[in-house]
Amino acid sequence: MATTDMTPEETSFTNAFNVQRPVLAGFSRCSDREELHVVRDGFYLGLASDLCPEEYDPVREQVVTDPSVAEATRTKDAFRRTVEAARRSEGKWDRLVEAVENKAAAVGSDLKDIWMTLENGRLEWLAAASSAHDIKTTLKDALENQKGGATEGDASDAKMIWMYALSLSVPSLGKEADAWRKAVGMEDSTRPLVGYKAELWDCRKDEWAPLDRGVQAAAERGGSSIEEAWKL
Repeated sequence: MATTDMTPEETSFTNAFNVQRPVLAGFSRCSDREELHVVRDGFYLGLASDLCPEEYDPVREQVVTDPSVAEATRTKDAFRRTVEAARRSEGKWDRLVEAVENKAAAVGSDLKDIWMTLENGRLEWLAAASSAHDIKTTLKDALENQKGGATEGDASDAKMIWMYALSLSVPSLGKEADAWRKAVGMEDSTRPLVGYKAELWDCRKDEWAPLDRGVQAAAERGGSSIEEAWKL
């Protein structure tokens, strides 16, 4: 929607939201729920600074007078300490959150839903990446130690096995993972290397594309990508 088509309230909210997008994008660097909630609350705090001065100013006073915030100035913990101090502002924090959510609701935006989509996507991806980490390590070690050096095809084959392992921890990909297991004659769905036959793991098979797309989408929902995660 063009800015000229918006009401003043919609324009104000949209501008404030856009300013805080870099904060919101921090979800992609989080490694657990606690870190995610720091990002969420930092996002709310930033929105309040623009949209809800009446609720923001008392919280800001708590933040600027908190010794832990001063101690963390110019350190990697500064953002987290600021959020933690804001949360400690005895009831004022809850009023700030409510005011921000009310501002959003007034222009048709559901901040809780927006955030939970990001949080759930990140946690799902973290769980999948953790579950498939051991097999990824095994595959990458095998590529590095391959006599004569691994070819591009070898790397592609290894990635396919890893992506299948990732799919096992993405609930929405149950059917796709099972279809691929059957397509390659895998007896134990949790042990793709047992009885592995390279000629059966052909990405041109119809069963591969849905699984491939699904895993790629899961990575994107988690703020990552397959290429980025493979390098970690």
